[in-house]
Amino acid sequence: MSRPMAANFNGLIMDTTQPSSYFISPSDLSAQLLSRGAPLVIDVRKYAAFMASELTLPGALRRDPAKVSTWASSLPTSASVVVYCVHGHGVSQSTMLALRQIGLAATYVQGGFEAWCVQNLPVQAKVKDASTRWVTRERPKIDRIACPWLIRRFVDADAEFLYVPTEQVRHVAAEQSAMAYDVGPHVAETIFTHEGELCSFDAFLKHYHLGHDTALTRLATIIRAADTDRLELAPQAAGLLSISLGMSRLQAADLAMLDAMLPLYDALYAWCRDAVAGQDEKHNWKPV
Repeated sequence: MSRPMAANFNGLIMDTTQPSSYFISPSDLSAQLLSRGAPLVIDVRKYAAFMASELTLPGALRRDPAKVSTWASSLPTSASVVVYCVHGHGVSQSTMLALRQIGLAATYVQGGFEAWCVQNLPVQAKVKDASTRWVTRERPKIDRIACPWLIRRFVDADAEFLYVPTEQVRHVAAEQSAMAYDVGPHVAETIFTHEGELCSFDAFLKHYHLGHDTALTRLATIIRAADTDRLELAPQAAGLLSISLGMSRLQAADLAMLDAMLPLYDALYAWCRDAVAGQDEKHNWKPV
């Protein structure tokens, strides 16, 4: 059943003409983000609005609302999805409907990003006039390559990455408005780092609520095994480690190393998707 248009909320008009199951209030979403089964949150503000802003919702993925037909099928079908635009009107509502048409449990944030900010709910800093920017230690091998792959493929396709000497990470993070990752607290403050037996890749999965994707969690095990020298956790880890070390020998420049390794992680993720679907191809090494 549809509900009538609410008058306003602190000066913001709330469009509640959609069925109540189609939207979620900012306060309810904020509470859900603290739960174990938090939804995927997707920032679908138009390009100009996104670039002009210095803030996003915590753990929000960035997607172009004009290309929803392109990226919608990449979302895990088991996840609930929440989208938001500036005011919660046409952009987020049309995106929500497009996602529902392919069978996803999608809602939009009532009142959009503006309503979220009016209620003083938690936000996350981003780089104004740019996409996300990240900095870590130089000479990457595994985690510092896997994390950028995850960001580029699932969080922000236009993210920038900086590799610098360890002692410069904190300074560059402040100077370039970049988020540090895969460094210890003595180097720079960050939530994207190792915790116990988990590596930085695991921290990104948790923060961006990507655990619904079972192929990603399988990939995370392989990366964790290779990155923390626990090769017994996954038979594929030894191969990932040897290729990563070998590629590092071939690529002296860190960004060249990143570019060279991204297709490998694409391929490994594709294998993980097939494996969890029970469709992984078996290699027939015997001649016929």
